[in-house]
Amino acid sequence: MDLEVQGRIKELAGSLGGDNLVVVLGAPNVDSSLIQFETVTRGDPTYSGPLTGVELGLDTYHIFEPAMKAMIGGEKYDELLGTLELALEGDTIVEALEGARR
Repeated sequence: MDLEVQGRIKELAGSLGGDNLVVVLGAPNVDSSLIQFETVTRGDPTYSGPLTGVELGLDTYHIFEPAMKAMIGGEKYDELLGTLELALEGDTIVEALEGARR
């Protein structure tokens, strides 16, 4: 997650409030998904961006998670993301984020 995106998320969380903001990740692998998750929940783990030391605790999901699939709708989800989810090991990403939330 680049520094500009971190800054925008921080700005939105400040103006809208964390309860009114949901982050949807689309990172292509487990490692980048976990880093992005940590950045918007516990603060930038690389200590280089605007979210360094800022614990926003935002609700964060990956586009491959069941909650996102339900919002998009099964048929449309499969059309837009189904193949991509298989190619990028979507189940592994989902499991990693579920573990990080615990």
